[in-house]
Amino acid sequence: MSSITRWARDDRGGVTAEVAVALPAVIVTLALCLGAVMVSSTAVRLTDATADAARLAARGETDRATAWVAREVPGATAGISVEADMYCVTATAQASVAGVSFPLDAHSCALGEAR
Repeated sequence: MSSITRWARDDRGGVTAEVAVALPAVIVTLALCLGAVMVSSTAVRLTDATADAARLAARGETDRATAWVAREVPGATAGISVEADMYCVTATAQASVAGVSFPLDAHSCALGEAR
């Protein structure tokens, strides 16, 4: 058997080559999964902040309510609307993963206190 034939049948280094090809795909997949978790976390924080802000607005603390949303979710903006005794807060924010921006929004209402 010639040395070329023996070299062609040699499997040494095959696993290393397969790992070298697969590893970048695994890393990219994990990074995208981490980004998705971060976007989801921001969405949950925005929803919680909006619910807290609606309760603050219902107690008459409208200035503090909008500041609360901005404090809890940096870069978020909030607006308050009042219909009868319902105080509603709508907030928007942006979350980015790998240069792609995702718009997030949340809406929450609370019943105002009897006066």
